[in-house]
Amino acid sequence: MQAVKITEHGGTDVIEYGEYPDPEVGRDEVLVDVKAGALNHLDVWVRRGLPTLSLEMPHVPGSDAAGIVEDVGPDVSRFEPGDRVALTAGVNCGDCEFCRHGDPTLCVNFHLIGEHVTGVHSEYAAVPEDNLIPVPERVDWITAGSSTLVFQTAWRMLIDRADLEAGESVLVLGASGGVGHAAVQIADYAGAEVYATGSTEEKLEHAREYGADHAVNYEQRDFAEWVREKTGKRGVDVVVDYVGAGTWRDSIKSLAKNGRLVTCGGTAGGNPKTDIPRIFWNQLNIIGSTMGTPGQVDDVMELVWDGTFEPATREVLPMSETARAHEIVEGRDGFGKVVVRPDSEY
Repeated sequence: MQAVKITEHGGTDVIEYGEYPDPEVGRDEVLVDVKAGALNHLDVWVRRGLPTLSLEMPHVPGSDAAGIVEDVGPDVSRFEPGDRVALTAGVNCGDCEFCRHGDPTLCVNFHLIGEHVTGVHSEYAAVPEDNLIPVPERVDWITAGSSTLVFQTAWRMLIDRADLEAGESVLVLGASGGVGHAAVQIADYAGAEVYATGSTEEKLEHAREYGADHAVNYEQRDFAEWVREKTGKRGVDVVVDYVGAGTWRDSIKSLAKNGRLVTCGGTAGGNPKTDIPRIFWNQLNIIGSTMGTPGQVDDVMELVWDGTFEPATREVLPMSETARAHEIVEGRDGFGKVVVRPDSEY
């Protein structure tokens, strides 16, 4: 089959698209004929390399995809050939104390398809049954293949970890990104007053269309000062910050007393300077969040499938142009996800 391959860690020149061994289907696995997948900033980090990441090369990336079931292993009971499915990338052991107490995202062996093990940006992918969810016939492949990772992440961040309530206020940084544009919609759906940041007027207008009540260009205004001005120096109840080093102190400064900063990553750097006096004096809560539980995935994806939430797509490319897709993600151009499809789909 044809697959996207990373031959070593480095720049976009290490990405290839070519022949790769056909996947072998395990007893509890499903063979998926991939119709579309999407990039996340995670794919950029995997390509560049992480200190704790040791991969066998060549590595097939991709933590978002959807397609049609081609075959199933003998122990598979939820799916059969012809079913439409989408990937949910988090893998857990099922046996540790956290799995047994109902939160597999805390699993001591938690890892992601596409990051720690072979991904799904290929013509076919063998995926554990537990990592697939059904896709209704009415849902197009671009939507199905680009929404599960960011919407489950944003849903868990806001609804579960930050315990967002109607009437509260939320600041979403990077509202044009995958998690960002999902968080804007979820916060609006939850009944919050939504503040959003972006780097161009076009991005801010998209954020407003997706539910932001207030939006600011962070390259023209200090967003923390803007938030405090807009809120009468109070600050917001919740900040969604997956940017990291470049925004962390201002995110803390943007919070009201007893506010919550929730994060799922640090795309601009993972070791920011912080503000301990403000944290303890204002009794702030710093909350980490990773992916979502199966129940959280079901809850949020039902709202994607029925059109309540709308995944935004900035560009759709053949998988042979995945290097270009990485450049778009790194360049922060446009609004929404970058989708790739097997060349055989064209």
